[in-house]
Amino acid sequence: MSFADATIARLPRSVRPFAERHHELIKFAIVGASTFVVDSAIFYTLKLTILEPKPVTAKIIAGIVAVIASYILNREWSFRDRGGRERHHEALLFFGVSGVGVLLSMAPLWVSSYVLMLRVPMVTLMTENIADFISAYVIGNLLQMAFRFWAFRRFVFPDEFARNPEKALESTLTGGGIAKALEDEFELRNAAPAEAPGKNGTVTPLRRPRRPAPDQLGDSSDPKVSKTS
Repeated sequence: MSFADATIARLPRSVRPFAERHHELIKFAIVGASTFVVDSAIFYTLKLTILEPKPVTAKIIAGIVAVIASYILNREWSFRDRGGRERHHEALLFFGVSGVGVLLSMAPLWVSSYVLMLRVPMVTLMTENIADFISAYVIGNLLQMAFRFWAFRRFVFPDEFARNPEKALESTLTGGGIAKALEDEFELRNAAPAEAPGKNGTVTPLRRPRRPAPDQLGDSSDPKVSKTS
């Protein structure tokens, strides 16, 4: 049993059927959680050691490492059967989509801070921190996750089963492709005779040519053999 299957087995029964139909989404969420841990671990390690006076630099380095790890894990695990683009084009689109996702994740925090004005002294410090956490880490991350999952499937890895032809054939067989082909062939063989328009515009059925009788197989142009007495 794979890690994704084990994770799905631990989910409540009410959501388990949905998860079983969306393996890619479950894997994508696991990768997102893993890269979040990588990002946080590298950031705090650098911030508390060699880059203590430069937290922004530490965050940039942690973010770059997390994005690279996300690309490798998503390509080789979450969307391992998808593809359809050259590697450099695929990587460029991945990092571009990830950048747009970061901007989207910042949008709720911007609204909370500068539109709703949930900042000190308008509100208490506790209210500000709660608002920042909900807007940045809850709403922002969910918005980013939804956009990235859609964009990865739509633009970065567009072709399903592009890297796994055997699975594509299996999907065709289990999806009713063979049954559909046999059904079409059966309907074609049992279809009514075709009809063609006659000279006067009427429609007459096309008939198969009649086979000649055995006594008509000879050529009428052959000279007749006379009987001699």
